[in-house]
Amino acid sequence: MSDEFAEIHDDLRAVARDLLGEADSESAADWSLIARSGWLGLEAPDEFDGAGATFAEVAVVLREVGRAVARGAYPSVAVLAVGALALLERNPQRDELFRGTVAGAVVPVLALAGEQRAGTASSGAVSARADRAPVESPFRLVTGTGGLRLHGCADFVLDAPGADRLLVPARDPGGEIVLAAVESGAPGAVVTTRPVVDATRSLGRVTADDVAVAPVAVWRFRGDGERALRRLYDRAAVAMACDSLGLSEAMLEATVGYAGVREQFGRPIGSFQAVKHACADILVQVTVARQVVAAAVRAEATSAPDAGDVASMAKALSTETAVRVAGKAMQLHGGMGYTWESGIHAYLKRATLDRSLFGTPAEHRKRLARRYASA
Repeated sequence: MSDEFAEIHDDLRAVARDLLGEADSESAADWSLIARSGWLGLEAPDEFDGAGATFAEVAVVLREVGRAVARGAYPSVAVLAVGALALLERNPQRDELFRGTVAGAVVPVLALAGEQRAGTASSGAVSARADRAPVESPFRLVTGTGGLRLHGCADFVLDAPGADRLLVPARDPGGEIVLAAVESGAPGAVVTTRPVVDATRSLGRVTADDVAVAPVAVWRFRGDGERALRRLYDRAAVAMACDSLGLSEAMLEATVGYAGVREQFGRPIGSFQAVKHACADILVQVTVARQVVAAAVRAEATSAPDAGDVASMAKALSTETAVRVAGKAMQLHGGMGYTWESGIHAYLKRATLDRSLFGTPAEHRKRLARRYASA
């Protein structure tokens, strides 16, 4: 994110903070308002009424979503669904869905398993290069009676319960990774809500049992389908890193603010050396995470050759940092930090889920270890 766009990003950040701050803590921000703000189409081309911007602008909003621990499908739609549609070959059905997504008229969800990461394959094969790491989809398209049939299951799919349309990565009968567009509620397609520790997020299990798929609903990626699917997993990892960075920044500000007004022994607890050092440690951790996430965003926005490696670095560091920062914030708030009213529990729970979705820190570090062991 260059200085050239710093002012634009600052304006976008301010608008996002105001809009997300108006939403009730128990409900999502108004979807039509998000669409009218242009956030859904930040990366979409002009021909689909998009802004023609880059992932860098999407990342600005993602950080504010994390800062506000906001509910809603913005990350899954703006990062994954729009990202997938942009990687597909053009066809009338895809173009229509792209335009409807940007307008907020449709909520498509990409059926990526939240417990999987780029570089995970059912065969257990590994590769030293992150950009060549095997990636697999749990879904298959087979030729059956009356045409193509979709089979498979993906668990912990982000925002699947609220989807209007499911975009299912699957292997076709020829062995290529394609995208099958399935209407939510189609015969054989079942979405089961999965309860998780983070109440601000919605996840579900997507099951396809002999779902009929018309040939016009099977869309091919431009170039290699496996590479496209790997990139989508990397985008998901960077999105979780941005969310974690935003909530870490919010916890840092809240903790420093609380330490400045909470008094003990006749003076603010922020004047005590132990509290000062704890806040300073949080600042250092957040600052380092901010730099690594910025590098991952730049790599994704420019389609850099090492984007997958930097995505793993950011996912591992930022999500782990968020859990530590939220835990320390709870501790420094004293007894108040453990109450429901403080709201810190929401940040800690969200950070915990961010750490697990689309690859744990340990899994991403293994990916990096294989990459650099071969260098």
